Amino acid sequence: MQESTLDLQQRTFTWTDLASQQREELLQRPTQRASAELEATVSAIIAAVREQGDAAVLRYTRQFDCPDLTELRYPQERIDAQVAILDNKTRDAIDTAYATIRRFHAAQQPQNLTVETAPGIECRLNYAPLNAVGLYIPGGTAVLPSTALMLGVPAQLAGCPRAVLVSPPDSNGDLAPALMYAAQKCGITEIYRCGGAQAVAALAYGTESIGKVNKIFGPGNSFVTAAKQAVSQDPAGAAIDMPAGPSELLVIADANANPAYVAADLLSQAEHGSDSQVILLSPCATQITAVQQQLYQQLEQLSRQQIARQALANSALIQVADLDEAVTISQNYAPEHLSIQTDNADDLAKRLTNAGSLFIGAYTPESGGDYATGTNHVLPTYGFADTVSSLGLLDFYRRYTSQKATREGLAGLADAIVALAEAEGLDAHARAVTVRLQEQEV
Repeated sequence: MQESTLDLQQRTFTWTDLASQQREELLQRPTQRASAELEATVSAIIAAVREQGDAAVLRYTRQFDCPDLTELRYPQERIDAQVAILDNKTRDAIDTAYATIRRFHAAQQPQNLTVETAPGIECRLNYAPLNAVGLYIPGGTAVLPSTALMLGVPAQLAGCPRAVLVSPPDSNGDLAPALMYAAQKCGITEIYRCGGAQAVAALAYGTESIGKVNKIFGPGNSFVTAAKQAVSQDPAGAAIDMPAGPSELLVIADANANPAYVAADLLSQAEHGSDSQVILLSPCATQITAVQQQLYQQLEQLSRQQIARQALANSALIQVADLDEAVTISQNYAPEHLSIQTDNADDLAKRLTNAGSLFIGAYTPESGGDYATGTNHVLPTYGFADTVSSLGLLDFYRRYTSQKATREGLAGLADAIVALAEAEGLDAHARAVTVRLQEQEV
């Protein structure tokens, strides 16, 4: 390892020493700095898929993943073969994670409701599962069966009639045994070998092989996130769960936090990808120095240390005046993951509402939520956590309302409806009420 390529002292800052613009630039997500070029590339990919269908998706998949791929659909016999070779240790781990994720999400089952809002007026709120959902599972440098569970379990619980899984294959055109077993646990059989913006476009618009879906779920790199946002803004495209892009973690640690734990958590997110971002906020200079030392030591032990090193180069260790200042910064940054490693962490957590998911206390590693605590790890990034919720069961439903009125019920509201319609100059609205009440009862 060449430590000279990563000088964490250069990534260490004192918040009070920074001007307003410096603070803003420091907390800017890495991928947001090159958005214009990225969006142009994604736009071209989407256009190619819309015009050329399978041919374009296959071309991109051969270019980036499997040079010899001839068919996007992953045949059932190959799925079964992959599942059959999965080792028991991984199988048991997936079973455990499936159980906790299912338990937490099953508790979120929505209930239809009926309310009599006025005499003779009955209003209902109903929930129906989405008809077709696309589940995007990232690939490339890491296989993520955990994401298949995070998306597949709620789709299964909601009873979505069609759940389609897409993921980039390896160079042999295969998908990982662990990923296939997770899909099998969730009852998913429609699986396609493609990733990136081209897979998002295929799901949104449909191709000869891949039928169009109503909504696309799942995290991905900056290209996937840009593609999801693009198709969601097109009436002919598809809805999306959220802007869930490159991973990010903010840790708030006081003087009593264990620096080894803090560093391990920071690295657990840094190793996701070079475009990940991790941030430490601490009022204690000694803590920051100790975390620096731990980052160097633990980095040497990682198989993905080069990726983590690149992510750390976009990250920051920030000394704040106190925990109140840390709360203010975190609330403005709105991180995907927020780790609170302080005394009285529960009390501090009550003030930290702008985050995708919170990890409270020294023994709650962020990786627990990634895999098996039961919460969903598909979370808003890019600062959207101040308005966008973490993924849950309700995201796989659409809700709609109904109302039913008796003649007497309509008569009771007639004066209000007619008066409001006349106030808005909508005579036909008023007449739709009065014409009914002028009729003689049979």
